[in-house]
Amino acid sequence: MKTLPAWVTALAGAIAAASALAQPPTIELAAGIHLIHAEVANTLESRTQGLMFRKYLGPNEGMLFVFPQAEPHCFWMKNTLIPLSIAFLDADGKIVNTAEMQPLTENTHCAAAPVKFALEMTRGWFASKGLKPGASVLGVSKAPAAR
Repeated sequence: MKTLPAWVTALAGAIAAASALAQPPTIELAAGIHLIHAEVANTLESRTQGLMFRKYLGPNEGMLFVFPQAEPHCFWMKNTLIPLSIAFLDADGKIVNTAEMQPLTENTHCAAAPVKFALEMTRGWFASKGLKPGASVLGVSKAPAAR
């Protein structure tokens, strides 16, 4: 078996490290009996990017936005290609309100009260699971802190 040159091994390692750095943190959440695999957007850059330019989101996949302060945060769908539902969550993970969002629009969708988190899922996800204001999303307390 032939040994690879050191520079090839080093390059492969650098590519693997860069790829790992580009991956956002993830978290497992639960809403009733439903498990959610969510990417975490806890930096200004990741919250600004959100799910823009994505072409697909799996049935129980989403993005959890973590904010530095509880405020009535608002979202829009500029450059977002897939239809989404959003649940605005208080600091304990309780749903304050939800909204259905159409792709490639600039309409704002805002929390009805100050929230610490927002969870985006595929359009209709919360309604199809019977999750309404007052329901809880468990696991948000384990999310990385906002930066």
